[in-house]
Amino acid sequence: MLGRRIKVYGSFALLGFLLGVVAYLTYSQVLPFLMAIYPQIVESSWLLWGLVGALISVVGCLIYAAIPEK
Repeated sequence: MLGRRIKVYGSFALLGFLLGVVAYLTYSQVLPFLMAIYPQIVESSWLLWGLVGALISVVGCLIYAAIPEK
């Protein structure tokens, strides 16, 4: 039981690390490129709300995975 829980937390830690790397690369490399090509992306509020929705989805998945099994 404890070994399974450690595997789950380790998997989410690795997933979180990889998502952090992707977020950094997106912020430092992809976003400036897209802003140069499509400046209207920054002016759109749908981008912000899309990121908020994605964050809520990830937090919900993490909470669901942390619920103890019976």
